[in-house]
Amino acid sequence: MESATADEVLEPITASTVPAAVRPDHGGAGGDESGDEVLFPSDPLHRRKDRCLERLAGIARLEARTAAEKVQVIAELVEVSTALDPPAQSPQEAAAQEMALVAEVACALTVGERTASTLLAESHTLTADLPLTLAALQAGAISWQHARVMVDEATNLDPSAAKALEAHFLDPDAPNPARGPAGELVPSRFRHKARIWRERHHPVSIEKRHTRSVADRRLEYRPDRDGMAWLSAYLPADRAAGIWNRATAAARALQGPDEDRTLTQMRADVAATLLLGGAADDPHAGVPSPRAQVLITVPVMSLLGATDEPAMLDGHGPIPVTMARRLIADGAESFHRVLIDPRDGAPLEIGRTSYRVTKAQRQWLRMRDGKCPFPGCSNPSLDNEADHLLAWANGGTTGISNLAQPCPKHHKLRHSTGWTPGPATADHPPGWISPTGRRYASERPDWEPPHLPDEWIADLQPGLVEAAPRPDP
Repeated sequence: MESATADEVLEPITASTVPAAVRPDHGGAGGDESGDEVLFPSDPLHRRKDRCLERLAGIARLEARTAAEKVQVIAELVEVSTALDPPAQSPQEAAAQEMALVAEVACALTVGERTASTLLAESHTLTADLPLTLAALQAGAISWQHARVMVDEATNLDPSAAKALEAHFLDPDAPNPARGPAGELVPSRFRHKARIWRERHHPVSIEKRHTRSVADRRLEYRPDRDGMAWLSAYLPADRAAGIWNRATAAARALQGPDEDRTLTQMRADVAATLLLGGAADDPHAGVPSPRAQVLITVPVMSLLGATDEPAMLDGHGPIPVTMARRLIADGAESFHRVLIDPRDGAPLEIGRTSYRVTKAQRQWLRMRDGKCPFPGCSNPSLDNEADHLLAWANGGTTGISNLAQPCPKHHKLRHSTGWTPGPATADHPPGWISPTGRRYASERPDWEPPHLPDEWIADLQPGLVEAAPRPDP
């Protein structure tokens, strides 16, 4: 089989259109006018800017298609090399043949042999086990980084679980598919969502995996250059989240006009001070160390012991329900339970008719958004300032559907530039509209209906749960 030429590979990409997710909202304009001419009829600079953004989107699709072509060429190379090599007579001979192929790929691509070996393994997984992922990469719907995340998260899953994982994110007709295209998430956020799905649906229960992994907890020290060193801890998720949130809250409390340290620097200083026996507000602040606040969502059936469905720890993802039960039984004031809708697993909205945002509403926003709602931002919404989407002075209410918790950076972006948030709902954070009119969707949590014991389902009146009215946001 002959390989396609570069021109044959690139031709369909250059003719492709900009996906709707990044296309300006033209308000249904027709005729032969281009979208940027409708948006900016008398502003050539704005039109040039808009065209540059369209070209960037096209280049991103081009890079994805090129990555898919590389994967297929590598798969063909492996096939041809296997046919050319004599059958290996021993494991050592098979390893030598593989080593020779890795070296040849490394030289052809001018990369290290470790990189080449990883690329060979990823290409095999994509072509043999993840056809939907490879097809999405070929279509330019996801990037190479997204494809690598899918390969990583499918590792050690059985074939049926791996297919279910990619179907959830890439097949809109799959049962309970992901909310929103995977390609609209930055790779780090896609990894977070893929990991959560994997934890929920792994064939081995999270209880068993956690029991094995907790034995590996450790503290590690690694010297670095310039008189610096790395200190890292591998801990159960509830403890790690509590430490991180407490350090973040203490660092935020130290911020002020006379403070020249960044939040990242202060977080490290707080952690070092606490570990060495000092107070979190020493040496600069003069404010008390705040208590960490962690949200935990526990399905009621798991809490009662009727199922072993995992709980969800804010900022982390699934945790063993035994860990959640222990936190609740201990009466930990820093952990807050959240009620969820029994039909789809989404938290239930809290309303308010005054301007002031309550503590309960802030906790709700943390559950709904999980982080700053700006696309691609991973800043957790631990103590971000609540913001009215439609200003209170302009008739906006203080209901969840009119609130968001952007991080300080994107809160400033909203109020000092042409970026504006779109509408939100009880379940979905707001999207954003750029100064050029492009609309970008925010990441939406993939809530799942809680599990019910089989004997309970048999006793339920058919349609009872489905018929229950949903609160109006």
